[in-house]
Amino acid sequence: MTTTEQNELLTRTGKGSAMGDMFRRYWIPALLARELPKPDCPPVRVRLLSERLIAFRDSGGRIALTDEFCAHRRVSLWFGRVEQGGIRCPYHGWKYDATGQCIEIPSESAGSDLCTRVKLKSYPCIERGGVIWAYMGPAADMPAPPEFEWAMVPDAQRYVSKRLQENNYLQAMEGGIDSSHVSWLHSGELATDPLHVGTAGAQLIASTKPVFEIHKSDGGLVIAAKRPTAGDQSYWRVTQWIMPWYTMIPPYGGNAIRGHGWVPIDDENCMVWTWAHHPTRALSEAEMHTMKNEDGAFAVLMPGTFRPVANKDNDYLMDREAQASGRYYSGVRGIGMQDSSLQESMGAIVDRSAECLVSTDAAIVRARRRLIDAATQARSGTAPPGLDPASHRVRSASFVGPSQLAYSGLQEALCATAGVAPTSI
Repeated sequence: MTTTEQNELLTRTGKGSAMGDMFRRYWIPALLARELPKPDCPPVRVRLLSERLIAFRDSGGRIALTDEFCAHRRVSLWFGRVEQGGIRCPYHGWKYDATGQCIEIPSESAGSDLCTRVKLKSYPCIERGGVIWAYMGPAADMPAPPEFEWAMVPDAQRYVSKRLQENNYLQAMEGGIDSSHVSWLHSGELATDPLHVGTAGAQLIASTKPVFEIHKSDGGLVIAAKRPTAGDQSYWRVTQWIMPWYTMIPPYGGNAIRGHGWVPIDDENCMVWTWAHHPTRALSEAEMHTMKNEDGAFAVLMPGTFRPVANKDNDYLMDREAQASGRYYSGVRGIGMQDSSLQESMGAIVDRSAECLVSTDAAIVRARRRLIDAATQARSGTAPPGLDPASHRVRSASFVGPSQLAYSGLQEALCATAGVAPTSI
């Protein structure tokens, strides 16, 4: 059982909290690169780990991520003008460069050096895989940039999106490592989703009694769910959980590999990052159309926002007739929104001390323990798992194989090898 005290440690991510300070040791997905499409484009509000920030791309293309508020009178710089190598507050004209340094205070006399003593909090950023990543931790501890396979393939082989989810990151992430619910919640969708229908995996996942094997990896956990098939064979779905909040979903057929990242906006909201990539080919027009325009794992969003069209204010557009027929087992359309609807129904932060966990929750228990241990040890100076890019160069997999498998025998299938197609059925 997870105690109330452990739940507090796991779910609180603000600055100064044990989990929040550990999370700041990682490169964090902050924005889609397309949100800042060109130099001197409009700034974007960003909220990460309960910090209110502003992002902009200066005249030279440098990416800035700074405190949202002007040092003068605390005006939001979202209203600012991005121009001539910086962003200017529209209230009194104070101007800041990409590092947060104040470079001009128009009201000061010519000999004043006040602006040299004014600097906004700022965080370094890199651009990789269509994503702008931020590092919010101590400069001396900055790790090497992330090397997830999806972020390293050519642009044509990848699609990345994000959506708002209105609950704590942890209950969303725990859904991503819970393979048992797929046989129930997503059962109808696997028979109709264009990227799943007809695949052997979508047919073999019907068993509602998976048996789990869980192995500790350098970056997190390897979670293998076994379901019976004909003879002495089993259908295996192997999920990678990479700290602090990434999962790699076992693929179906020859489709792209999918994955998620659940990044805390604050303690009661998270941004769900979803990507699909194929290691050996460009994504097809049909795949791109499905991901951009249909529900599936990628939600349809309200124009100009990252909030899904189906949300708690409209009961996720639940269709009771579709629920009764089994087309959508929960009545909610789309794998992503099926997950989100139930995870948001738990409340902003679920009370884990009131849970009744069973054997199929073993991966969730292990992940919580690994997070708690890592956050506690990080306070004593031990680097948390998942910082080394080598731990990112892995894959999920799905296949039919012997009912007894050695973890060592999975290594080839779980290694992200350039030019080699994923292991899937």
